[in-house]
Amino acid sequence: MDTICLVEDNEKVSSFIKKGLNEHKYGVDVTPNAEDALQMLQQKKYNLVILDVMLPGMSGIDLCKEVRKNQPLLPILMLSALGTIDDRVNGLKSGADDYLIKPFHFNELLARIEALLRRKKVAEEENHILSFGGLKLNTWDKTAEREGQQIILTAKEYSLLELFIQHPAKLLSREFIMEKVWGINFDTGTNMVDVYVNYLRNKIQKGFDKKLIHTVIGMGYILKD
Repeated sequence: MDTICLVEDNEKVSSFIKKGLNEHKYGVDVTPNAEDALQMLQQKKYNLVILDVMLPGMSGIDLCKEVRKNQPLLPILMLSALGTIDDRVNGLKSGADDYLIKPFHFNELLARIEALLRRKKVAEEENHILSFGGLKLNTWDKTAEREGQQIILTAKEYSLLELFIQHPAKLLSREFIMEKVWGINFDTGTNMVDVYVNYLRNKIQKGFDKKLIHTVIGMGYILKD
């Protein structure tokens, strides 16, 4: 079930929206002010936010800006009786994905919610694939391939390759790798990083002419095409 955070201080409007969305199998949490909404968004994961522009205390515009600082991909649908071009532009520039003018028909609200959630789903599906130089990592099922050829990796090898792909063409020190992959400070008395980089190289470069992971002597490793 998709869950929606509804920020609306008009009780009749919020009850109307909540009732209609519940009937369409959406979970809805309601708050009349922006301050409580910020706490709710920190404590629970929502699929979408619906917020009114005219709120007591912090405005919907300011709330939208605050939400965008920490959740840039969370869909936000702004509601307002302010319907001029400048009002709509101001709302969208604050970070809203859509702007619906009051009064509205519930079917239009529902259609806009469905469109925003579809867009979010497509973005999530695209973002779960990491790629570089013919390599592809699926972060959902933790699988890897190079130019269509499946690569079987251990958990640590996968984490190491994911780290490299997340930092393409950047020199990664052994200290940085040890901290991010193993979660511990680097011990100069161990060659664990070098051993696992060699394991990984053998798997992703076997059968291919082009090397992807390169050594920078005395400094670390870099993934480059």
